[in-house]
Amino acid sequence: MLSPGKSIGIVETKYITLDEDLVLETGNVIKKPTIAYETYGTLNDQKSNAILICHALTGDAHAAGWHEGAKKPGWWNIIVGPGKPLDTNKYYVICSNVLGSCKGTTGPASINPETGKEYGLKFPIITIQDMVNTEKKLIDYLEIPQLYAVIGGSMGGMQVLQWTISYPEMIRNAIMIASGAFSTPQQIAFNAVERRSVIEDPNWNNGEYYDKEKKPEQGLSVARMIGHITYLSNESMYEKFGRRLQDKNSFSYDFSNEFQVESYLEHQGFTFTKKFDANSYLYLTKALDYFDIRKNNSLEDGLKPIKSRMLIMSITSDWLYTHEHMEEIVLALRANNVDVVYSRLNSEYGHDAFLIENGQMNYIISNFLSKATVKDVMSTNVVTLQENQDIKKAAELMLTKNKTHVPIVNSKNEIIGIITAWDLSKAIAKNTDNIEDIMTRDVLTCYEDDSIDDVARKMEEHRISGLPVINEKNQVIGSISSTHLSNLLDFQ
Repeated sequence: MLSPGKSIGIVETKYITLDEDLVLETGNVIKKPTIAYETYGTLNDQKSNAILICHALTGDAHAAGWHEGAKKPGWWNIIVGPGKPLDTNKYYVICSNVLGSCKGTTGPASINPETGKEYGLKFPIITIQDMVNTEKKLIDYLEIPQLYAVIGGSMGGMQVLQWTISYPEMIRNAIMIASGAFSTPQQIAFNAVERRSVIEDPNWNNGEYYDKEKKPEQGLSVARMIGHITYLSNESMYEKFGRRLQDKNSFSYDFSNEFQVESYLEHQGFTFTKKFDANSYLYLTKALDYFDIRKNNSLEDGLKPIKSRMLIMSITSDWLYTHEHMEEIVLALRANNVDVVYSRLNSEYGHDAFLIENGQMNYIISNFLSKATVKDVMSTNVVTLQENQDIKKAAELMLTKNKTHVPIVNSKNEIIGIITAWDLSKAIAKNTDNIEDIMTRDVLTCYEDDSIDDVARKMEEHRISGLPVINEKNQVIGSISSTHLSNLLDFQ
């Protein structure tokens, strides 16, 4: 295995344009949108090792590795790569740019096919659910039936939660970091002030500024300055700036940027205007405001569809998405009997800690993903034989379905034996057409909640390449093989 600090190297952003229109939660339609995405690692033959990363508000598809000639790696390079928590030696990692953004996926800065000009405010209002539905189109395009995990922080965490609710059968593990189940009045208030800053800029021109020399840079810059304050903590700002002055030793007693923190925020705002679209900022912050997964004001009811294992991670110094809010999510999940792990990341860096604290993040995420169970990787598309069927049927099934082991079940789908390709050879030697004469009745099985480590040891000990998966009624519900395990374990 490569060293833990190793990068995945040079990567490229890919693009697909859907061959169908996208119907939004509002009922409006976006015609054949484009999706920008990147992938890292290799998808296994069973397509069971895919992990989707959902990015935050102003993120993009470039989560890891390096673009040719770039000065910085992807925004979550500390998490994704060989030997890292999202280990590209094990997993096939996907990250796509969200709908409504300006980083390759269709948004207000994209060309409207009906006018030949940028959408501007003709772009329809979107929601977090619309973003997730777009990501689902990408996963379908990649022909991935289930995701081993979906992970994200901040707005990405909202997408994670929406994924587990909208597509519960597709998600095996979900990791939600520094996020919420709904936007609070305080969060909506900050977003409203940020949007007002953009809208009041005279160069915004009601969203039609793309062909103008002057853009709403001042308004967008101030919006970013406000937003950036919410991503930091008082402790981190004290450590980084204190009350130190910028390039001077005494007060000027005027309205210039005297303090280091003022210059820092101004720089953050200015650089942001060079890489992000003002209209996209309006649309994405509005999507945050609308997000609320509660049903009838009940968090527990809103979370009922969830079937995946969950890791909920809060940040101790995050005052934007507080640990109290995230603990409410944990309690509601536990009330619904969801298998949930809760971790508090101890950091003074505030909301942005999930982009910085690689040590704790690595430990928490790796520990969660390493506790995989059979149901995380098993195949539910299982082939069985009824006890009253003959040898010829068994041979045909093995040949057409490319199986070497087939469980024998009774009318209640309870396992009563197993037949292998080797058993077919015995049938010829014994000159029999009766499955009961050759099948093995003492069958090794496993349960869906068994640890894959335990199952791997059992398979290695008995020198077999696969096991039927059964439930408490002894009914066959799936199968697991050494190839299912090979990407997640050092399985020999």
